Amino acid sequence: MTPKPSAPQVHIETFGCQMNESDSELVRSMLKQEGFVFTPDRERADVLLVNTCAIRENAHKKIYAHLSELKEMKSRRPLVVGVLGCMAQNLKAELAETEPLIDVLAGPDAYRQLPMLLSNALEAQEQGFAGKGFALDLSEYETYEGILPDRDNGVNAWITIMRGCDNFCSFCVVPYTRGRERSRDPEAVLAEARDAAARGFRQITLLGQNVNSYRDGEWDFARLIGAVADVPGIDRVRFTSPHPKDFPPALIAVIAAHPKICKHIHLPLQSGSDRILDLMGRGYTGDDYLALVERIKMAIPDVALSTDIICGFCSESEEDFQDTCRIIERVRFDSAYIFKYSERKNTIAARKYPDDVPEHIKGTRVARLLEIQRRVTLERNRDYIGKDVAILIERDATRSSAQGMGKTDGNITVVWEKGTGLFEPGTFITKRIFDASAATLYGK
Repeated sequence: MTPKPSAPQVHIETFGCQMNESDSELVRSMLKQEGFVFTPDRERADVLLVNTCAIRENAHKKIYAHLSELKEMKSRRPLVVGVLGCMAQNLKAELAETEPLIDVLAGPDAYRQLPMLLSNALEAQEQGFAGKGFALDLSEYETYEGILPDRDNGVNAWITIMRGCDNFCSFCVVPYTRGRERSRDPEAVLAEARDAAARGFRQITLLGQNVNSYRDGEWDFARLIGAVADVPGIDRVRFTSPHPKDFPPALIAVIAAHPKICKHIHLPLQSGSDRILDLMGRGYTGDDYLALVERIKMAIPDVALSTDIICGFCSESEEDFQDTCRIIERVRFDSAYIFKYSERKNTIAARKYPDDVPEHIKGTRVARLLEIQRRVTLERNRDYIGKDVAILIERDATRSSAQGMGKTDGNITVVWEKGTGLFEPGTFITKRIFDASAATLYGK
């Protein structure tokens, strides 16, 4: 649809996970179909959308600080402000009552209503009054079929294969903000992968809160990822995140066998203590997790493993923490995302368990784990020195446009001097690693 000259200009800012990035692409697509246009300059925007995350306290603080900035902007000129996503869903009453600058609240299942909500808010503003619009119902069926995401040019295309979560881990707010699990039609997923390949994307990352739970008739996740990897023009396929409690042998087999499925698995541990894992409702023990890692490494000897860990969950003792340290040392993850526990409203943990580990102890434990993991990652990365690695070129390096940056199959960042050689994002290049840090491999 060709926008009218007076079409409202929209600026969207995205916080949080890959699923939020994918949702923002859907929002752009739906709004553009209805005549809205997008601007990278928020000072020119008639509508400013903030797509939010509710997983951790830091995300909340960042978004509240951001909303404070928007108050000043809205005091200077007409502006419709919309808050989308998980935080809008989880804190709807609080945001509606305490943030008068917000005109529109829309949860993750309500994006089809956004064109109407924003049009109503803009019309009300023109007439000189505040027109509030809230759409916060969760759906058992919404998967946004029929909408191709509006993607920025790049190397990787996110494809959401399922929405929601049925696991109800005690610390996690996702089932309350994104609803129950529902899987997308596999043919729709494959059509989206073919469209991404036709537009020049060389890598697909399949997204789900627990991809192991994907089901559609006779299709499970192992079959789906194999079919996506067979799409012509796609050279790498990644996925996130699986759950350790139900990681199927068929998925291990297809990762091991298919040359285009990356030999990298993000496998959230959360804690190494059986007692804490039970309180978290994770459905496995430390020994179960180690046995799964052993099966994966037997089938995929060169696999790169990453993980998530929460420090300071309710009642975590020093002994519990030491159990986590031992598993980190034993598994030797290539990387880990390590966070302090932050209580989330409406979760099982918030209702049943006191958040009783002092903040300074949480912080100390995070620092101790980070130091262990930094050492392990450095040792793992230094094993690449002297080896040739295939890199999918992504962009200029952060520190210098004279350097290139890309990722290995195992999702490790590589930086090299571009020189006079060919440098084209989305193509492959081979470099010999001559040095390594805990964050980066250096190639020549």
